[in-house]
Amino acid sequence: MAFLDSFTAAAIFVASCETELRAEWLAVVVVDSLIGSLVDLRVKLLVDSLVFGFCAAFVEALPLVFCSFVICTTIVTMTDQRTQQAQNMYELLASWWQESARDFPWRFGKTDAWGVLLSEVMSQQTPMTRVLPYWLNWMELWPTPADLAAASAAEVITAWGTLGYPRRALRLRECAQAIVTERGGTVPSTYGQLVVLPGIGDYTASAVLSFSYHERIPVIDTNIRRVLSRAVVGEESFGGSVSAAERKTATQMLPSDREQSVVWNQAVMELGATICTAKKPSCDDCPLRSSCAFAAAGWPRLGEKRTRPKQSFVGTNRHVRGLILKALRTAPKHHLDYESVAKVWEDSVQLDLCIASLDEDGLIVMHDDHSLALP
Repeated sequence: MAFLDSFTAAAIFVASCETELRAEWLAVVVVDSLIGSLVDLRVKLLVDSLVFGFCAAFVEALPLVFCSFVICTTIVTMTDQRTQQAQNMYELLASWWQESARDFPWRFGKTDAWGVLLSEVMSQQTPMTRVLPYWLNWMELWPTPADLAAASAAEVITAWGTLGYPRRALRLRECAQAIVTERGGTVPSTYGQLVVLPGIGDYTASAVLSFSYHERIPVIDTNIRRVLSRAVVGEESFGGSVSAAERKTATQMLPSDREQSVVWNQAVMELGATICTAKKPSCDDCPLRSSCAFAAAGWPRLGEKRTRPKQSFVGTNRHVRGLILKALRTAPKHHLDYESVAKVWEDSVQLDLCIASLDEDGLIVMHDDHSLALP
C-alpha cells in the first residue's frame, strides 16, 4: 500500500505539472480506481468530475499518469535488483575478507582513530607493505596527536625517511597540532570536523569514520573505484576525479548495516589492492568472479590505461628533491653547505629549482650563506 500511495502522489505531481489544475484530481481518481483503493468520497468526486465536464482534462492527463506509473515501477525494480546484487557481493566478500585479509596493525581494532588516520595518510599513493615499518616507528615515537604536535619539523621529516611525498609529514604534524588545540587531543568523529583538519580530505575522513568509528559511509579510493567499476558497472576504471556516477554506485552498494558497511569498505579496498589490480587482475582467485560484470563482458579495455599512470621517476624533480632531503637527514645536525648539496645532482639548474621548491614547501631552511638545513 505504501508503494501505491507513492505512485498516486507521483501521478498527481506529473499531472499537475503538465496539465491544468483540474487534471490532477481526475488523475488521482483514475489511478485509485485502477488499483481498487477508492472510498465513497472519491467515487463521488469521479461522478462530479464527469458531470462538470472534466473528461477532456482526463484524456490529456492519462498519458502522463501512465508514464508516471512506468517510471515508478522501473525505479523500484532497478533499486531492488541493485540491493540484491549488493547483498550477494557482500556475502562473498565478507567470507573472503575473513580468510584472506592482510593482518596490518591498524586493522581489526588494534589501534585507535589516530593510528588509523596515520596509516591512511601514509598509504596514499604508497603500498601498505611499504608503509608498515614507518607506521610502526611513528606510532612508537608519537602514539598520540599531542606527541606529534610537540615534535620539531626536522624530527618529523627525518622520521618520514624515503616514504615519498614528504610534504605529508609536515601536514600530519599540522593536523596533530590542530587536533590538540581545537579538539582537545581527540581525533574528531564527524565528517565535518575531520575534513577541515590540515591534510585531511574526503577519502581520509571517510576512512577514519568507517574503520575507526564504524560509521556507515562510503569510502572511495582508487582500489574501490576500480573494483566497483569493473564488478558492478562492467567497465574499466581510468582514474581522474571521482565522478557523480561513481559516488552514486558506491553509495548504492554500501550495506545498510553499520558493521557490514565497515567490512564492505575494507574488503573491497583489499580486493582492489591484492586481486583486482590495475593491469593484471587475478580473476581466477577473485571471490566475485562468478558475478563480475567486467569478466562477463570479456574484460573490455583491460589495462588500456592504468588508474595510476606509471611515471618515470629517476631524473624528475621529485627524485632530486628526495636526494636533497636524504642528504640532509643523514648529515650532522641535518645541515649542509651548498657545495655538499651540489654533489647530489649534476644539473645545477634543476638542483636550484628543487631547493627553492623545498624551501617554499617548508621542508628545508635556506640560510644567507646558501647552506641548507632541515627546519
